[in-house]
Amino acid sequence: MTDRPPARSADDPAAATAGKPEMEILHPDPAAAAAPARKNPAKKIALVVILLLGLLMAWYVATDRLAPYSSRGAVAAYIAQIAPRVSGQVTEVLVQDNAIVNSGEPLFRLDSRPFEIAVRQAEANLAQATQSIDASSASLVASQAQVAQARANLDNIRAAAERTLALVERGISSGAQRDAAEADLRTAEAQFSTAEANLRSAEAQLGELGQDNPQIQAAQFALEQAQYDLLSTTVVAPGLGVVTNVQLTSGQYLAAGNPGLTFLDAQGAWVVADFRENQLANVKPGDRVGLLFDAVPGTIFHGRLDSISWGIDPGRASVGGLPQNQPETRWFEPARRMPVRIELEGGMDAWPVNVRAGGKVSAVIYTQDDDGPIAWIANAMHHVQSTFSYLY
Repeated sequence: MTDRPPARSADDPAAATAGKPEMEILHPDPAAAAAPARKNPAKKIALVVILLLGLLMAWYVATDRLAPYSSRGAVAAYIAQIAPRVSGQVTEVLVQDNAIVNSGEPLFRLDSRPFEIAVRQAEANLAQATQSIDASSASLVASQAQVAQARANLDNIRAAAERTLALVERGISSGAQRDAAEADLRTAEAQFSTAEANLRSAEAQLGELGQDNPQIQAAQFALEQAQYDLLSTTVVAPGLGVVTNVQLTSGQYLAAGNPGLTFLDAQGAWVVADFRENQLANVKPGDRVGLLFDAVPGTIFHGRLDSISWGIDPGRASVGGLPQNQPETRWFEPARRMPVRIELEGGMDAWPVNVRAGGKVSAVIYTQDDDGPIAWIANAMHHVQSTFSYLY
């Protein structure tokens, strides 16, 4: 009886390959054998990320040189703390908070009674001094009052004219405003000269003895000072602008030199933006600037770089007259930022109505005057930002 091999089950691998050629056994699926092994996708992702980082770094460096950007800008304006020249009790507040005022418009008044008494006392002293030479002091007193009034008016107009001329030099105010300011100043100077001439005429009527009399001269100076103090009890606006932070009320005592309210001059405004030091390598005065005001979303305004600050306070403290080392708490020292001054093109007529002093501004300086792909892309991104500014 012939021995037979043991029966193999269908699940036995050896049974499945029995009777097949050797090549079929080694490579059961020719298509699977020819397919390459799958590559790891993480390598491609890493390369893409590295490429994007490199592009972002290159863009960062290029824009810092050709189109530096800063979101740390603010609207600045001429701000004056309005304080009286004399001390006294507030009797009347003539303006409301955040009101628009014109040049010379009364803002508040102090109690004038002590100063009226001082004027009458000075007039009496002058009359007593002139009686010694039998001369009348009526014309002299009237001329002295005209001089005090003309002097106070000239001081106010000269201060307003100086501000206007400074704005004209920077191109903010027009030539017509300069001419008007110079005309007002010449008129005030002529009025003051006329008042002084009338005073000299009144002095001449006293004769040579009266002109050289030290008692009369002292009485004249005291009267002029008293009249000037009386006029100073009414505080007026130094120019066209807005009053804010009005905290005065009747009955409040206000010392000379202590501010009673804040005045914002409407004749001048500009933008101050902080840029890192390494962003200012190619920046120069006259460069074109794109401005985005948070108060006016969706609109890009244009300006010109006026100047770059020459220094900032680094915040170094001193002890015993010697500089003190600052503690090192960071790996990288934060960049210092220098403020730049930017004037809006078109002067004050181009300023948006709803922009306020201290409002936030973002700025892009075009060192090549909007020329080149970097400037074009930066300008496009700034316009996109202006659209998104509606949302924040």
